[in-house]
Amino acid sequence: MSRFSANIDGLALWSPTLPGWTVARSALRGEAAPADPPLPIPPPSQLPPAERRRAPQTVALALAAAHEAVAACGHDPAQLLAVFASAHGDLPVIDELCRTLVHTPTLVSPTRFLHSIHNAPAGFWSMLTRNGQSNTAVSGAAHSFAHGLLEALVQCQAEQRPVLYVAYDTAAVGALTNTTRSQGALAVALVLAPQAGPARTARLDWQLRPGATEAPAARSPAAQALGRNAMAPALPLFEALAAAQPARLVWPLSAHQSLDLLIAL
Repeated sequence: MSRFSANIDGLALWSPTLPGWTVARSALRGEAAPADPPLPIPPPSQLPPAERRRAPQTVALALAAAHEAVAACGHDPAQLLAVFASAHGDLPVIDELCRTLVHTPTLVSPTRFLHSIHNAPAGFWSMLTRNGQSNTAVSGAAHSFAHGLLEALVQCQAEQRPVLYVAYDTAAVGALTNTTRSQGALAVALVLAPQAGPARTARLDWQLRPGATEAPAARSPAAQALGRNAMAPALPLFEALAAAQPARLVWPLSAHQSLDLLIAL
């Protein structure tokens, strides 16, 4: 199969124990401990105060990673294509809506309903950055990170334009814990570009492979501590980027196809 390439011009990782790429890189290398106590997810500072208070966890989490990655690369955020991926969307808001429908259905909030929509973080990103470019919201259950990454890589290759990729998930709450196992909060972001920019971190050489495979496993204690989050499959990639060493990673996309990635410096 053909192999294609994309450059990483910016990246970010945010969780309450790894709040930002500087902290995360040191922890993933084993050079520093994760934040203790964990930090709260920062509210989106770009929003007006009233909207900032109402912003759900997924929006705050995704925007924290998105803004850090874009700030690191120097690209104009208004010109970036964007792909947002989440396995479950905003589980706390969905739980709140379901409980309201059961107990007081006439009090369902239209605002909270809008927050529950899977592409809410992508919509907030577009409005805050005045980005009129196309964006895509992806969900692929346990394979959500790999499917979102593939979508971003394909757009970068096909359009020959930089693409922001943001992947995020939060914890299940309430009755949803009986069906959904995601715990904690984790967001990662990459700015992928067809040509290397001045802030280039690495090159990703990728191809599709037939057949199934096992997802790569996190190795560092800092990453393993986040292993129950639905976006944990992203962590081996960020461990490799933190180590600044060439690596090969393969993620399952389905029972019949895999995404094969070579990380070159």
